[in-house]
Amino acid sequence: MIGLLRIDKPQGLTSHDVVSRVRRALKERRVGHAGTLDPFASGLLLVCVGGATRLMEYLHQLDKVYEAEAILGVRTDTDDLEGAVTAVSDTWQTLDSARIEEALTARIGSVLQMPPVYSAKKVAGEPAHRRVRRGEDVDLAPAAVQIHAVELLSVDLPRVRFRIRCGTGTYIRAFARDVGEDLGCGAHLVALRRTSIGPHQVADAVPPDVIQASDLLPAEMALQHLASLEVDSEMARRLRQGQRLAMDLPSGLEAGQTAAIFEHGVLLGVGRWQEGVLHPLKILAGDVA
Repeated sequence: MIGLLRIDKPQGLTSHDVVSRVRRALKERRVGHAGTLDPFASGLLLVCVGGATRLMEYLHQLDKVYEAEAILGVRTDTDDLEGAVTAVSDTWQTLDSARIEEALTARIGSVLQMPPVYSAKKVAGEPAHRRVRRGEDVDLAPAAVQIHAVELLSVDLPRVRFRIRCGTGTYIRAFARDVGEDLGCGAHLVALRRTSIGPHQVADAVPPDVIQASDLLPAEMALQHLASLEVDSEMARRLRQGQRLAMDLPSGLEAGQTAAIFEHGVLLGVGRWQEGVLHPLKILAGDVA
């Protein structure tokens, strides 16, 4: 069994809970998700099954869209509604929609973001949240993240709803926290829903409690954002053996571009053309017949 599932994760489940349900429903051990959602969050979770788990790295890099709600004037130690309140301010009462929208859009672009201490960021090989819950001090470094667009959806002070499109590694909790700091009152996230990952939409997703084998999409759906390259049987044989292929730049590809490779319309794997050579990066021989 191999393929991709688009799942609409409800609030209350962890991403690992969803993976466990898929394993039971499909009776397949090799299952993994691409992009964690916190338990309080809902929305699109991409799950790879069988040999498609080898393609998850190509899903991690996709941009994501979220709809979120934050409460101004209250800071928490987790930057969301599940944490303990650390500070309260009533200065949000002086704000208006224009000022809030200005603060949101000011963070569009490449920004340095400090990850929440209660996060899956690894510290010496272990998630930061585990160390914090043991009472250890955690020293996280800010990371560069990409914010492509932010749209203010509604303001009902102290509540603010917004839509954000961002690159991989962005914490929306941290984004809400930082906007609150920019506004001088603090903030924390109270609702979060992921509506898309690259070309995949939550409107096309299924709930985790009704998963069937018929919901499994072809493995190549995990690579539909990549360029595609068709090879003949002899080229495919050599790629399966891990050999590089000397060839002119294929039509439709750019130098250094990663592409999904097909043999007679069947997904073979992933490769990259550089300096006159096609390099096999991931070959699914044995997984896809």
